[in-house]
Amino acid sequence: MTAGFTIATVDYARDHARVHAVREVVFVQGQQVPVELERDALDPLCFHVLAVDADGQALGTARLTPDRRIGRMAVLDAHRGKGIGEAMLAALVAEARRRQWPEVSMHAQLHALPFYARAGFVPSGPSFVEAGIDHREMRRRLPGSSPIEDAMGAAAVLVALAGHARRDLGVYSRAMDPGLLDRMDVLEALRRFAVSGGERRVRVLLQDAATPQRNGAPLLPLAQRLPSVFAFREVRDPVDARYPSAYAFNDTGGACFRPLGHRFDGEGGVDDAPLARRLQLDFDRIWERSRPCTEYRTL
Repeated sequence: MTAGFTIATVDYARDHARVHAVREVVFVQGQQVPVELERDALDPLCFHVLAVDADGQALGTARLTPDRRIGRMAVLDAHRGKGIGEAMLAALVAEARRRQWPEVSMHAQLHALPFYARAGFVPSGPSFVEAGIDHREMRRRLPGSSPIEDAMGAAAVLVALAGHARRDLGVYSRAMDPGLLDRMDVLEALRRFAVSGGERRVRVLLQDAATPQRNGAPLLPLAQRLPSVFAFREVRDPVDARYPSAYAFNDTGGACFRPLGHRFDGEGGVDDAPLARRLQLDFDRIWERSRPCTEYRTL
C-alpha cells in the first residue's frame, strides 16, 4: 500500500469489468472516445494493472501491449495528483524490463507529454490524431538513450534528468542554450530539483558567459534566488572553447548528448550509466580548469 493505494497486476479474463469501468469513465464519458475504440482485440493479450484503495475500489488502470506499448493510462478525476499515474507507469516499465524488452513506447496525449517526460520518455515523430485527440509517440530505451529529434525532445530529457537526480546535475552549454534552458518546463524542473530538500547542486559550464548575461537568460534569476545550489563557470582553455557539442548528466545514470551544441537533436535518457559516467568525467576535468562566473552573483 502506497499513499492509500496499491498497484496490482490483474487477470483480464477475471477483472475486465473493473478495468473497463475505469476506462469508460475516463475515456468514453470524460473524453468522448467512442466505446468501440476504447476496447480492442489486444485487451485479452495485454498485461494490465489496477490501482486500488484499501477497500479494493479501482482508482486507475493501464496496460502493456504485446507490441511493447504502454496504453490506456486512466486515473479517476477524484484521485489524480496522488502519484497513481506515476506508480502505474513505473509498474509497467518494470514489467517491460522483466521481459527484457529493449524499448517501450506509447501514444501520449499532447497535454500529458510533460508527465511522461518526467518518467524518461522522449517524444518521437510528428503529432497525430487518434480517437479525435492529438497525440505524439514517446519512447524510452531500457536501458540506453533514445533519439532526440527536436527542442521538445531535448527538453523532455532535461526534465527527466532533473526529476531523477539525487544530488547532482551538470550542464555543458555554449551560451545557456536559448530555446532549451529558457523553456518554462525545463526551468520548473530545475526549480523543483533545487528546492526538493537536502543537499543539491546544479553546475552549468559555459563557453560564452557574456551573452546569457547580456540577453537576460531566465535561468539567471532562478539561480540568484538559489545561490547555494547553482554554480556557473566559463571555459578558459581555447581547446574547450572550440568543443562543438552540448550535454547534461545527473548522478543516477541519466544523460543527454547533442553532437552540435547549436542544434537540439542527439540522444538521451534516464538509464544510460556509461554515457553519464563518460560525460561527468569530461565535465569534471573542464570544470576544474574553468573560471567561476562571479559576475552572475551581482546582476
